[in-house]
Parts: sequence; structure tokens; C-alpha cells
Amino acid sequence: MKRNNSVYKAFKNIARTNGDKTAVIYLGERFSYNKLMMLSERMASFFTNAGVRKGDRFVLYTPNCPQWVISWLGLQKIGALAVPVSPIYTAHDLGYIVTDSGARGILCTDTNFGYVKKIAHQCNLDKIIVTNLADLLPWWKRLIGKAFDRIPDGKVGEEKITPFRKCLEFPPERAEEDCGDSSDILEILYTGGTTKFPKGVPIHHDIFIESFLSQLRVSSPLVPLEDNIIVQGAPLFHVLGQLFSLGPICLTGGTVILMPKVNLDAVMLYIQRYKAKTLFGVPPLYRMILEHDRINYYDLSSLRYCFTGGDVLPVEVLRRWKEQFGIRIYQGYGATETCGGVTMVPVDGDPPEETIGKILPEKKVKIVEPETLKEVPIGHTGELIVTSDPMIREYWNKKEETMECFVEMEGALWYRTGDLVRLGENGYMYFVDRTADIIKHKGYRVSASEIEGVLKDHPAIIAACVVGVPDKKVGERIKAFVVLKEDIKGITGKELIKWCKSKLTSYKVPEYIEFRDMLPKSKVGKYLRRELRKEERKRSTV
Repeated sequence: MKRNNSVYKAFKNIARTNGDKTAVIYLGERFSYNKLMMLSERMASFFTNAGVRKGDRFVLYTPNCPQWVISWLGLQKIGALAVPVSPIYTAHDLGYIVTDSGARGILCTDTNFGYVKKIAHQCNLDKIIVTNLADLLPWWKRLIGKAFDRIPDGKVGEEKITPFRKCLEFPPERAEEDCGDSSDILEILYTGGTTKFPKGVPIHHDIFIESFLSQLRVSSPLVPLEDNIIVQGAPLFHVLGQLFSLGPICLTGGTVILMPKVNLDAVMLYIQRYKAKTLFGVPPLYRMILEHDRINYYDLSSLRYCFTGGDVLPVEVLRRWKEQFGIRIYQGYGATETCGGVTMVPVDGDPPEETIGKILPEKKVKIVEPETLKEVPIGHTGELIVTSDPMIREYWNKKEETMECFVEMEGALWYRTGDLVRLGENGYMYFVDRTADIIKHKGYRVSASEIEGVLKDHPAIIAACVVGVPDKKVGERIKAFVVLKEDIKGITGKELIKWCKSKLTSYKVPEYIEFRDMLPKSKVGKYLRRELRKEERKRSTV
């Protein structure tokens, strides 16, 4: 496959080759490659006319929909940087990312415009595009959807906003193509992790292209990449969601089925209706499908490749899936800082059930002692560190966090994942544990420090510690341990959860609050989350 020096040039080549072939299916509506390119060029013309220039940052704050993809491609054409954000972020999270990235513009839906309105003035957002999830559907579908209250909408009523459909009225030729070269940044993906605030990861064209192609090629023995039809069960603001949507659209010419939110019946119906060959979702999605009471109503026999990431797949789910459908679920391991996959389970041979795969060709890894960074022998557990060429080199505007998470060794820059793994003699890698600072909840990486920071802002709390409690359905549930100030009485866990809901996105809110007189500390006064995690694990085995 021809190598391109920018993602938009890669997309343009794919679009010209595939023409009338379907690129995206959304709520039953098909968008060909020709149509997708035409709409993205119109969007690029709007951006140019609105004063968006190369290097500017623009936030994408919508669920999965063609408008998101079109806007992302339009930004790529003019060399601007996309800043994808979870559509369920509250004003608190949204305002932080807008300010940290320096974005001056945003695409949102009419249903989350209220949050944008709250932070627009203080964050200097002067370009606001508002869309409805049905904006690109035929008029009769929009009419039926509204008549039966199937399309969520919200009130906007602002003069300084631009309706999305208005953006597409600009002629394509108004935007000059200035999509940069391989070393330029194309987007900033924000990730959770070990700090109080999300960290921006600048993704460059070269690592996007090389990393995504390497990961997509793993499944090619089962499904030719250009013939793939993918049901995309992950959000576009996440690196794995982009791998199985933007990857095929820009790099291989596959067909992607987008859903604004994951609905189990819709997932299975789309597999049956469009003869989908690939399904991607986090481990809880596969468990929920297996436990769905209408699973036998649908024909899923077209599936050839089922992939999961974002958390470890329980062996029990893998076995049940294989028994039910006769095919395996393949898993991989990666991070935003590595542009997705570091390891993936190969589709040939007979891989062990517990493995997270073999190391991908463009990645180099070491398994080291966390304290000394000395390599451990094969078969021993240690922290996984990763490098590649090209390589993500830093966080956006965060020198201290960059120095903590990236380390120079042997003339190369390595990313410290913080995860404990073991490498077997046969080259298969096994996940052992993660740092206590990261909680994997429903496939999301949730920062314990961020939740603790919000709790400590409450006037009644003097100390807080947050951990993940193992749970088969969602990976880990979030539990907070808090210490109240001496003169405070009458505060309940329900009140503290309500406080968190006002500050945090829904998936970050603790489900349990436990009050303590004190929290375990190290000799230097650092709270020991690992001790609390041990307690919870003991409880779960009793």
C-alpha cells in the first residue's frame, strides 16, 4: 500500500479509488467515499471562511455521527488540529480541555449545547457549530424521527452559532489544501491516567498512519481490508474507536457502521442486515451480548473477526463467545500514548486464552523493574515500557507529566505504561496488573487522582482515596474512601456522590463512598491506594 505523508492525502487517495463504494453507514443512511470527500471539502471551505487556520485547535464534542467524521476530515484538509472530546463531558471537563488545548472553536450537538454556552465566554470560544444527530438524514427520516420522539434535540436560540447544515453550503474549492507533512500534529487526544486532569496526547500524521495500518493488517488473513464491513462499538474520541473507523475510512477503504450510542439490538441488527465481518467493542459489550435475552433472534454468522481492547477480556467470556458463535474474540493491549496497539493476538495458530497478544512489528518494548528500570528475565513480571519510530514524544503543555511518563534510554524515548506484564517464552504477553492510579471502568481509563481532587474540593472532606473494585460486568467499579473534617457531621455518601455528579462526567462518578477515620499512608505520607485495593479484593473473595 502506498505510503502517504498526511492523513488527508491518504484519505483522498482512498476516496478516489473507491468512489461510489459505501464508506459510512449511519442509521440506515449510506455515505459513499465520493460523498464523504465532497462534504469534508465543503466543511474545509467553511473552516477557512470562518478564519480557522493551520495549527488552530477545534473541539469535536458530539457522539459518533457523519458530522463528526466530516468535520475531522475538513480540519485535516486545512492542517488544523482536531480535539475530540467525550460528548457526555460536563462543563467542568469541557472547559478544562478547551482551555488547555487553546481551542477557539467547537462542534457540538443541540443536546449538549447548554454546557458549551456555560463555558463559551470564559474560554473565548468564538466559533460554535451546532448539529442535530439527524442533520444528514433524509428529510422524511428526520420528520418521522421527530414525530415519534426518536431523535434527541435541544434548544439553542443563539445568534452567534452556526447550524451544521449551513456549513455545507460553502463551495469546496474555497479551501486550500494545507494538510502538512508526516511530522505535523493532526489531533490532540485527551487521556485519563495518573494525574488530576486529563492529559493531551499530540498525534502526528506518521504515527497515525503507520500504527493504524499495522494494527488493521492483523485481521487481514481473515478479512481483506478493502472488503471489511465493521460495526464500530467505540467512541470516536478514543484511539481504539478511531482505529476501527477513521483507520478503514482513511487508509484501507473499508465500510464503517457508526452508531450515536451503543444499543445491543442495534449492534446485532446491523451485523445481520449489512453482513458485517468485524465487530469491535470493549469486553463488557461482548458479555452483554451473550447475556441478551434476544441473542438467538439475530443471525451473526457473517462475523469473521471480533476484537476487543480497553481492558482485559475475561477467559470465561472468550469461551462462551466461541461456544455460541464458533469464532474467537481477539484482544490487544495499547494506550493513547502509543497510538493504540502495542500487542495484538494474531489470527493464525492457537494463541493461549489469557494472552494479550504478541508485540506489533513497529513497536519495541522492555519489561523492567519499576524502581530501577532494569530489564527483568523472560517469564518475570515487570512494568511495560514502549518505544517506536515514529514516537509520541510529549504531552500537550505538560512538561512535568512528560518527564514522569517518558524516559530516555539507549538513545530512544520510552513511554512508561505503568502496567505490569509478563512475557512468555513463546513471545505471547500476559497482563498482570495495572497501577493503582488508573481505574478501568466500562473500557474507560479513569484517573483516581482526578476524582480525589473533586472530593477534596468539598468543604467537608480532609482526605480522599479512590480505587477500582473488581467487577465482572464493567471491569472495575469506582469506590471512594473519605475522611471528614473533625467538626463535620451529618454528611452522607449520597450527598458526596451528588457533589461528584456536578463536577464529573457520569462514568467517573464513584458508586460507593466509605467513611474512614484515617487512610493508610506510606512513610513519606503518600496515601496507599494499593492497600485499599487489597482490602477490597479480600472482601470480594470472602
